[in-house]
Amino acid sequence: AVVSTQSGHYGRDSNRAACYTKLMEFGLAMQDCDKCIELNPMFVKGYLRKAAVLKIDKPQEAKAVYEKALEIDPNNAEAKQGIHHCSQSLRNLKPEDRAKLAMNDPEIQQILQDPSMQVILEQMQKDPAAAQEHLKNADVRDKFMKLVESGVVQVR
Repeated sequence: AVVSTQSGHYGRDSNRAACYTKLMEFGLAMQDCDKCIELNPMFVKGYLRKAAVLKIDKPQEAKAVYEKALEIDPNNAEAKQGIHHCSQSLRNLKPEDRAKLAMNDPEIQQILQDPSMQVILEQMQKDPAAAQEHLKNADVRDKFMKLVESGVVQVR
């Protein structure tokens, strides 16, 4: 049977993405996942299937997609399990490989290019008391934790 590549139905795109994934046609699967998400940004399965493809060699990106799925459905067990799996994969990388991978993350790049975060990180490095003070700010704490989790910043 010939499967049409022109689809206006997000469910069909999602199902075809699953088939492509099983056939190890990851590029085609990703195209269908993106189309599915474009057609219905609230369809959790589109995100889950996209993350499943990404976690093969891009666990950091996959984790972000799983997190997006959880924003839509906070109780989604597959998304929670995916985040756990990706976090574990990232932790198992050598620190230098994890940091290198993180440097490709646009969010990490944005944090590191933020002039105020640069000053804060420099102060935190020189003065532990300054670190405690800065971490009282939720926004700074979240950004700092993102850097620590990614392996870009190491805490001793």
